[in-house]
Amino acid sequence: MKRIAKFVCILMLVALCFSIVSCGNETKETDLWESAVYTKDTEFGSGEKTLLIEVKAGDKSVTFTIHTDKETVGESLITHDLVSGTQGAYGLYIEQVNGITADYSKNQSYWSFTKDGQYIMTGVDSTKFNNGEHFELTYTK
Repeated sequence: MKRIAKFVCILMLVALCFSIVSCGNETKETDLWESAVYTKDTEFGSGEKTLLIEVKAGDKSVTFTIHTDKETVGESLITHDLVSGTQGAYGLYIEQVNGITADYSKNQSYWSFTKDGQYIMTGVDSTKFNNGEHFELTYTK
């Protein structure tokens, strides 16, 4: 009986160790905003058109109001260093928004690009916009 109890205790300790190690690799939603450049709604630029970009990560969000003469969402964001990523076959793959990094290879996170809550079928660097339109970049896991 003592052997069984000892074996069960060892199994429980091993399971606890694995759960602690696996939880340590997760990015906590509260930690997402620690690297953010802007934590409040902010305005940029002085162009003729206005573009609204809401950045959502975890339970927080900020909205960037961008005044620009650029043609695409991507150009407008890149001009103010609000996004960065790598160029691919389909355009810019956004890896960082407002200083917050999404890394699919590390924790299956990525930045989704939507307009008024609906997914966009084009990338940010090829999406044209009209004055006053609202888009979202959402940290997704």
